[in-house]
Amino acid sequence: MIKLRGVSKIYRCGALEVRALREIDLEIKRGEFVSVIGPSGSGKSTLLHIIGCLDLPSAGEYLFDGNAVKNLSDDELSEMRSRKIGFVFQFFNLFPHSTVLRNLELPMIFAGLGSAKYRMRMAMKALYEVGIPEKARFTPTEISGGEQQKVAIARALINKPALLLADEPTGNLDSKSSEKIISILKELNYWGTTIILVTHDEKIAGQTKRIISLHDGEKIKDEILS
Repeated sequence: MIKLRGVSKIYRCGALEVRALREIDLEIKRGEFVSVIGPSGSGKSTLLHIIGCLDLPSAGEYLFDGNAVKNLSDDELSEMRSRKIGFVFQFFNLFPHSTVLRNLELPMIFAGLGSAKYRMRMAMKALYEVGIPEKARFTPTEISGGEQQKVAIARALINKPALLLADEPTGNLDSKSSEKIISILKELNYWGTTIILVTHDEKIAGQTKRIISLHDGEKIKDEILS
């Protein structure tokens, strides 16, 4: 599904140059559950943004499902992000004054999918899948952090993506809520969703099936867990 060949990323600000990634070679097969770990500034989020087509590498090649991402137009990249890739972020990125249901309907509206009735039905189905259908009429400000993250996961899944990218999804949660989120991700992976999880927490990473370690923008370890 994912193939990176010699991928590097350099950020420049005037004379200042920061090498966020250094010649990363990486392959991830469909159906894997992979964690990316490393200290702050190691390049974890940059790698995730490139895999999610939110950013392009400065050098090297990225193939998604056999297609060279650098050859895709802006419209094609947007289509890929909306139809094939789901994103879950540490800070949830929900619209605070819209209901939970509306937050889940918005990706379908932006993608031009279905009627209002269809979107409501799919949004409620997603809430059932993460275990909080009773929160549909609440706003994000009226529910807990763990519940907000469940909404964020439901939203990421609403368009049935093949790939789910999660950037520190448990970083702002207590241990009990974190366990629930990881349990949901494991269940999603069991049913076929490919998941890449960025975390600084080795305990969380240990619950995935493969751990990729970064340091100063370099891949220093790639371990398959038993």
